[in-house]
Amino acid sequence: MSLSPELLLHGYSIGIFPMAEHRDDLELFWVDPKFRGIFPLDGFHISRSLARRIRTCGYTVSIDQDFVGVVDGCADRADTWINPELRRLYQDLHRADRAHSLEVWDGPSLIGGVYGVVLGSAFFGESMFSRRTDASKIALAYLVDRLRQTGFTLFDTQFLTAHLASMGAIEIRRAAYHGELRQALELSADFTADLKQTPQGVIQRITQTS
Repeated sequence: MSLSPELLLHGYSIGIFPMAEHRDDLELFWVDPKFRGIFPLDGFHISRSLARRIRTCGYTVSIDQDFVGVVDGCADRADTWINPELRRLYQDLHRADRAHSLEVWDGPSLIGGVYGVVLGSAFFGESMFSRRTDASKIALAYLVDRLRQTGFTLFDTQFLTAHLASMGAIEIRRAAYHGELRQALELSADFTADLKQTPQGVIQRITQTS
């Protein structure tokens, strides 16, 4: 199956997403899980240890400064579903302002991040990576704070993992997900809105509602 950016976005709009079996597999297939992972935006959990690391790590966070670097970081593992065609498609969506990244930096070094696709007020989280302890958790905390502040109503994680569940992600049935998706597509949000996200501000805003 060969996809265009337009067909890829249509897939997201009806609740399905593409994957490859592995990085060298040229074939893509659509996935429509019976149970869908989501992050309730008012239910993200920051542990005491993560809050302490956010306050003291000295890392900096940016958006859309190295989209390709984040995608490649996510694909840099033994078992990945990101093949060359998906890498190209996500870059096409990024150039069309439909895919975005959030980066975590230790000085000049990219040490973690997350990227996803945006439609309406839905953010479809695709993948994340970490090259330092808790870097992907820090990325998720900043991402949730940004999504909440910029009008998003749905944060789709596709599948629920123990890692995501420990921070508040849950599973919902396919029909319930499709209902939330329909509502999210009727609204608008602005991922790239100019925000001042300080470590203490991120922690305070999340802990006030979680």
